[in-house]
Formats: sequence, structure tokens, C-alpha cells
Amino acid sequence: MTGAASSARPALRDNLFARAFRTKTGAIAGGWLVLLALAAIFAHLLTPYEYDIQQLSAAYSPPSLSHWLGTDEFGRDLLTRILYGARISLSVSVISIGLSVLAGMVLGAAAGYFGGRLDRMITTVIDLSWSFPEILVALILVAIIGPGVTGTMVAITVAYLAQFARLTRAQVMAIKSETFIEAASGLGASHRHILFRHLLPNAITPVLVSGMLATGDAIILEATLGFFGLGAQPPTPSWGAMMSSGTALLFKAPWIIIFPGLAAAITVVSINLFGDALIAGLDVRSRPRVE
Repeated sequence: MTGAASSARPALRDNLFARAFRTKTGAIAGGWLVLLALAAIFAHLLTPYEYDIQQLSAAYSPPSLSHWLGTDEFGRDLLTRILYGARISLSVSVISIGLSVLAGMVLGAAAGYFGGRLDRMITTVIDLSWSFPEILVALILVAIIGPGVTGTMVAITVAYLAQFARLTRAQVMAIKSETFIEAASGLGASHRHILFRHLLPNAITPVLVSGMLATGDAIILEATLGFFGLGAQPPTPSWGAMMSSGTALLFKAPWIIIFPGLAAAITVVSINLFGDALIAGLDVRSRPRVE
């Protein structure tokens, strides 16, 4: 039965994204995310402008045929900076959440499987960090490490670590009492084999879906740090930094703050909608149980 379940799990994971894209909401949200990612990757091919070249004679230009989204206070093309800013927002958020998921799964799996003193130690640290808002944890870490992309990535990774560790711990504790885990242990399987061959493959899907949803929050956190000048440093474009510079120009050149804000808002909403589609496609009631 273990072999049958092992072959069913990859099929479930392989079809999860396909199921999400079959829904109307998932297709629209996923399509926007794919389009944005491609536009960010190939930004240097899609726009004739450079994100850091100033043209003061074109400063505060409204949207036009030559500058579709207008220019900022230094005459830089806003669409170009939004596309390059997407590179920062998406890469920082995805990499940070990926690292947070990886570390959280390791800690949560160890705590849930071994229990005892190790579980109490890890749970205490996790609960302590969980009691503070993510933005407060991020601000403290950035203040220690220093502003910039590296500091932002470390801050986001640590800020969201607790939720993945708690979720993995709960999943592992629920699965380790299954009959096939007891059978594997009785047959002499090592702790490493049980953890990485049986427990984590069964616990990983809900954690990945949670990570997908947390990526939207990470984009907001990255933009918040950028808004306060603690994220990517000039002249590197950042959605948060662009909105920060646009606040003082809201009535003179509102497009400077509106368009980066729309890009961030649409992206976060799309991530949440696609995450909901993933949850619907997951359909935990159809997951095979191993007896």
C-alpha cells in the first residue's frame, strides 16, 4: 500500500497547478503572475529606456505615447522602473519565502517527529517570534543588518519562519501516528528515511500552498521596507521606494505613486486568488490515506 500511495502523491502534486489553472479565477490570476514574471525577466527587451538614466527635461511628463505611464521627478520612464522593480519584488519575495519554507519545514519536522525537549525548545522559540508582528521583526533585523536587498531577504525569511514551522509540525504530528509510519519504524527504517521518505512528502503540499499565499504578504512587506528607505537602495527601482517618492508629488504627478501601487496591489490580489485556487484544487478529502 505504501508504494501505491507514493505513486498517487506525485500525481496529486503534478495536477495541483493544472487544477488551479482550470478555474476561471485561477487562470486569470495565474496568467497575470506569469505575464508579470516574464515582463520582469525580459524588461531590457520590452522597453527602450534605462531604469537609472535621468532626463530632467522630461521630468513629470504625464502618460503619453512615448512614456506610457509617464515619468518621475528625474525624467525616468515609469513603466521601465515598474518592470525592473518587479524583478526586485518578485525575486526577493519568492527567494525569501522559499528559504523560510525550507527552514520552517526542517525545524517543524524535527520538533513534530522527535518531540520531547527538542520540541519544547523549538516551539518556544517559534511561539516567541510568532508573538511579534512580521513588520516589527523585519524592521529590527534590517536595523541590525543594514538596509538593502540582502537585509530585506533575511528579514522576510525570519519574519515568516514561524508559520511554516508550526504548520509542518502539526502535519508531521498528525501523520506520524499512521500505520505505515509505525510499520516503517518496526522494519528498522532510520529516522532520516522516515522523515524524508514518508513524513515530509505527505506534509509538503499544504506548506507549499501556505507559502504561495505568504508570498503576497512578503511583497507587501518588501514594499513597506522600500517605502521607508530600508529596501533596495537607489538607483535600483523598488515599488515601495517609487511610491515613497510619489507621496510628495501626489497632486503634481499622481501617476508616480498610483501606477506602482496598482502593480503591487494587482500582484498581491492575484497571488491570493491563485492560492485560493490551489486550495480548491488540493481537495484534501480526495487525498489517499495509507493503511
